[in-house]
Amino acid sequence: MLNVFQNDFSLLLFGLPNWMKALTWIDASAVGVLIGFLILVLLFRAVFPKVGAIAWVTAKETLLQPLFLILMLAGIFGLFIFLFLPYHTLGEDIKIVVSQGLTLVKLFAIFLAIWSASTSIADELEGKTALMILAKPVGRQRFVLGKYFGIMIAVTTLFLILGLFFVNTIAYKLVYDARESAKDVPTAIECYQYIVNILPGLYLAFFETIVLTAISVAISTRLSLLPNLTICLTIYALGHLVPMIVVSNAAVHMPLVGFFANLVCAFLPVLDHFNMETAVAMNRAVPNSYILMSGLYSLIFAAVAMVLSLALFEDRDLA
Repeated sequence: MLNVFQNDFSLLLFGLPNWMKALTWIDASAVGVLIGFLILVLLFRAVFPKVGAIAWVTAKETLLQPLFLILMLAGIFGLFIFLFLPYHTLGEDIKIVVSQGLTLVKLFAIFLAIWSASTSIADELEGKTALMILAKPVGRQRFVLGKYFGIMIAVTTLFLILGLFFVNTIAYKLVYDARESAKDVPTAIECYQYIVNILPGLYLAFFETIVLTAISVAISTRLSLLPNLTICLTIYALGHLVPMIVVSNAAVHMPLVGFFANLVCAFLPVLDHFNMETAVAMNRAVPNSYILMSGLYSLIFAAVAMVLSLALFEDRDLA
């Protein structure tokens, strides 16, 4: 039965360009991921009705914000423009396009998370509208958790949309560069394999988004948008720069610099663990064990940030 299906599917793809054949499989898998994501959201709402209800409302509010549409359209436009910009890399443009695309998807998702946390939590707390929810049999812990999961639903939706468009542009870029350079057009298998090799970059970027979303939610329980944005951007910069200082010569020759760099790494997330754009762009395989450990690290740090947010919100005066 499986062989019959594969033969029928091959006949359906007959005559299509190689990059479209490869993307047919990728897009089919992406549709499966979207369906699975929706099922998980519905199951979460059924198993945890109170937290799920808050998460569902928060997700709908975030998805209906003009900012979500702006980021989605701007991200799609940026990913499309990257295809045709002249990079003058002597046939290696694809590597820069992959690196830029991964960074763009990640930064847009993080910005949506920070903005949504501030508008959904900080503004409701300052406007006293949160009291209407907390006046019902909903504890503060459920309120914060519901807000976090709701923001993550919206952020994941944006990530999936931009990520799907990103892999489509990369498949087309492989064929486009080959034709521009008068080289052999890559086969469907080669296009498919290249796309599979860059998927770990999307996984790691999403793990980083999970961490920064949790941090943003924790900050939003006490501060408004501008301080939240400033602190999160500072954490983002330090999380990528400080680990490089730790292993640099400056830490060896200047012990004080090394001490403070290690101190920052002990309290802040080491976001450089998720920075695999260069390896992915160079088409180097990222081990599955590394992806699993990075995912576990992101979940642990997100859990710590959520515990901190619960502690900060527990004794806040809402009157």
